[in-house]
Amino acid sequence: MKTKVVPGKKNSKGAKDENFPVGSFLIARKLRPAVVAYYNFARAIDDIADDPDAPPEQKITDLQTMDEALLEGSGEGRAELQTAHILRRTMLEKGIDFAHGSDLIIAFVQDCKKSRYKTWAELMGYCMNSASPVGRFLLELHGEDRSHFRQSDALCNALQVINHLQDCKQDLQDLDRSYLPSIWLRAAGETPQGVTADAASPALRAVIDKCLSATRDLLEEAKLLPGLLYSRRLAMESAIIIDIAYKLVEELEKRDPIAERVELSKKQYMVSTAKGAWSGFWHR
Repeated sequence: MKTKVVPGKKNSKGAKDENFPVGSFLIARKLRPAVVAYYNFARAIDDIADDPDAPPEQKITDLQTMDEALLEGSGEGRAELQTAHILRRTMLEKGIDFAHGSDLIIAFVQDCKKSRYKTWAELMGYCMNSASPVGRFLLELHGEDRSHFRQSDALCNALQVINHLQDCKQDLQDLDRSYLPSIWLRAAGETPQGVTADAASPALRAVIDKCLSATRDLLEEAKLLPGLLYSRRLAMESAIIIDIAYKLVEELEKRDPIAERVELSKKQYMVSTAKGAWSGFWHR
């Protein structure tokens, strides 16, 4: 959830543009409004953090105001805080930890202050706030055991890295952000600016492959998740997302995200959906 989105502009990103299912039909109908509330809040704070025209200090202030609205209910009636108030009411009604919304704001504030990551561990620290809360929210919404956060965190963090790799060129050009571990770039003899070339250099390709290898390790942990869940619907949803993630890793290994936007075709997406749903149904 870090692609540049500017409110009111044509490039604003919606649920249909995500790599992974958002509010899918597999989520029970009664729970879908809560998922939509969470998604809308996440998009709203992403809009703030990635606004290229606002100074960092203003973005941080606006994010902190959203956090106060979520945690304290302040600013009731202000249109720009509506998504925070809706999510607050949803979390109170469902008994969901506010941290799963507030932690996203921590990540977006970090985006306003920090544009480089030295190590993989440092990047994972960022992902624990930018990505893991999404899975934790869904698990709590479904009444799942918090002991499964580990597998959910691994899946969400893997998805975040995949998104970073897909968008690495755009992130640097539009936002001057690089999520590729700088220690790996330096060891390979490359710099963050290498992503602005027409194609990945051999050195940059080696760093991308190292990130993909580490992402595969995360997915190996994550693939245990569907079998641990009580909800068959959530197990199927998780299995679908895992299969899509593996397929995207394969595509990123074969193709160059510097030369092109690496995505799944409609056919690949449908095959992963069918395969994941079947796996999640039987291996829950």
